[in-house]
Amino acid sequence: MRLSIVLAISTVLIACSSKPKPVMKAGIWRGTIAMQGQVLPFNFSTTKDSSGKWNAYLKNGEENLLLDEISIHDDSVTMNLHIFDSKLVALIDGDSLKGFFIKNYDPNYKLPFKAAFGQDYRFAKTDNQSSSTDFSGKYAVTFIHEKDTTQAIGIFKQDHNHVTGSFLTPTGDYRFLEGSVINNVLHLSTFDGNYAYLFTAEKKDGILRGEYWSGKSRYETWTGIKNENASLPDAESLTYLKPGYDKIDFKFPDVDGKIISLSDAKYKNKVVILQLFGTWCPNCMDETKFLAPWYKINQSRGVEIIGLAYERKDDFTYASARVKKMKDKLSVDYDFVIAGTNDKAKAALTLPMLSSVVAFPTTIFIGRDGKVKKIHTGFSGPGTGVYYDEFIQQFNNTMNELLKENVN
Repeated sequence: MRLSIVLAISTVLIACSSKPKPVMKAGIWRGTIAMQGQVLPFNFSTTKDSSGKWNAYLKNGEENLLLDEISIHDDSVTMNLHIFDSKLVALIDGDSLKGFFIKNYDPNYKLPFKAAFGQDYRFAKTDNQSSSTDFSGKYAVTFIHEKDTTQAIGIFKQDHNHVTGSFLTPTGDYRFLEGSVINNVLHLSTFDGNYAYLFTAEKKDGILRGEYWSGKSRYETWTGIKNENASLPDAESLTYLKPGYDKIDFKFPDVDGKIISLSDAKYKNKVVILQLFGTWCPNCMDETKFLAPWYKINQSRGVEIIGLAYERKDDFTYASARVKKMKDKLSVDYDFVIAGTNDKAKAALTLPMLSSVVAFPTTIFIGRDGKVKKIHTGFSGPGTGVYYDEFIQQFNNTMNELLKENVN
């Protein structure tokens, strides 16, 4: 009897030990995030090098966002999402992953995540078919959230039924959107590692009427009317200095705790750019990707940049660690200080000479004489195409003029 029991146990152990361990696959995946009763699709690819290191790339339109912190333990995978304090965690089961999209800084943020290997489409397998409805063009857009409205510009490019584009708002853009026209309905999505956006719209009598979902709870409706002359409020008029001020002053700790001030010798007689910023902010990431290489080339001309970080937690250790990670990943050489939290009203209190802080990023240009010359709200990133090109031209024009100025 005992021998029979031992043999049975041995058989079970042998069977268990011989069961192959799930293996992560390298290649293209189609991921989905369940949110607000909707399914947001996105695409990513995975690679494994000769040393066994895994990488992944989030794919949105022309963007491939590198994820280089991937760990696999037994039958599960964890993907830390770029510079953001968030991750995908999932069980590996053959050609599928099943788990959650988690924001580490929010204990209540966990959305179901799935992925299927080998699927390269986004919304439908018919991405290369023609569509009788063409959504291409530039639109004057109104987003409606309860009783509030936001004006925006929608820019879409359609090839057969595949669509790319973005929305520009007074405080920033929605980055790289990608999707399809299915049964004459526009579907667009993006997932950058911190924000998950889903849009739909129908076109009737030339007017787009749509819906928008963001993450766990944000829901809006929107309308769009084609208008090649659509415009937004002047980005340099939204935040300004209060009467009686012409300079900005602060004392904030840098990432190592050293107090930094604009009166420091390093910034004297320099043109200084202040970047109101957060590591949780994808538009800020886009601006930093522009500013970091620009600074490397132009620092010798007499310019400095200080990033004022407003993070998700009022905790110096946490905020400093987030900024240090971002600086390393994006190869940023300019200075950062820990200025406060991402609450805009509280952020404004840290710089009481400003009328308000209405967006991250906000960029402040200071001349060699220490006086504020311009304040630019928001950022039009590479997902906006020609608007990004225009920003670069305007930025360089501004800096060239400021760098020419002499201190009297």
